[in-house]
Amino acid sequence: MQKGIYDDLIKEAADLTVELEGEDRIVELANLLNAHHGLRLASRFSVKISVELHTALSHDAERSIEYGRRYFALCPEQFIVKVPLTAAGLIATRQLRSEGIPVNFTLGFSARQNYLATRLSRPSWVNVFIGRLAAYVGDNGIGDPEGVGEKAVLASQRVVRELSVGAKEPTLQIAASMRTGQQVVDLAGLDTYTMPTGVADQALELGVTTLGDQSDNDPTIQVDAAARPEVISEIDPKLVAFCDSCDDDFPKTAEDLTQRAHDHGCGDLLPTFSAEDLQYIDQDGKIPLHERWAKRIADGELAIDSLLNLAGLASFVQDQAKMDAVIEKGLS
Repeated sequence: MQKGIYDDLIKEAADLTVELEGEDRIVELANLLNAHHGLRLASRFSVKISVELHTALSHDAERSIEYGRRYFALCPEQFIVKVPLTAAGLIATRQLRSEGIPVNFTLGFSARQNYLATRLSRPSWVNVFIGRLAAYVGDNGIGDPEGVGEKAVLASQRVVRELSVGAKEPTLQIAASMRTGQQVVDLAGLDTYTMPTGVADQALELGVTTLGDQSDNDPTIQVDAAARPEVISEIDPKLVAFCDSCDDDFPKTAEDLTQRAHDHGCGDLLPTFSAEDLQYIDQDGKIPLHERWAKRIADGELAIDSLLNLAGLASFVQDQAKMDAVIEKGLS
């Protein structure tokens, strides 16, 4: 985008969207560009491609479903719709999956988040961003970052495997944001890795010729108890009860789903934030400042995973804003 490769495409597409105004037009054009780029990658590499929805749809289930359907129709053999973990995202993913549309449910940071996603929505893939979990602990000085992300992703792998037994299509686990080649060895047996090529090179340089499944070999971690690190790897009975309540009476809106979570004592999974809170999230970047949220985390109002989820979404929003600015410039 910033190199101007798609400037002509923006101008051409602008002529086709004159009936749209304001944000609606920007969202349409941004999704068009994502789809176009995804088609180029699909053609060049003959692989499956995760195509992201515009971040303006993160809390809009209805429009997420609409654009997810449109994305998939363009390239059903190779396109995977990438949906962020939000209350609206859970509802949208549930509908898309019921229609056979593959979904990469992103911005997960714990086994319990992925338990929730798998129970309620059955996405094709769930994620744990292991590098950011370690960075949160290390950068904030609340413990030893060693093994934190690995513990979360291994616990999540077990959860999605168990929930996928007998399922028509299993939910698969992604270890995202991998940072070292040793993690490839330590996380052997996972369904999917995503990593920079440098990390892949490091893994090869280790010279390991046999990899055994490590999904039952959780590392021991050392994190301040007040930060409630258990949330990243344990499934609370309250969460199970919350999901049970949705089996026969699934909430119809994101607001209803969030309220149901709070009613079952799981409010820290889908917390509510004030405008001031959201400003702090934007300021802190991908790794929130723990001392700002420590009391609310200790009190059970928030948790490490839900805080990182919101920070990750805010980072996506900032990246999207840069893309939108290029589109707006092309329209002028």
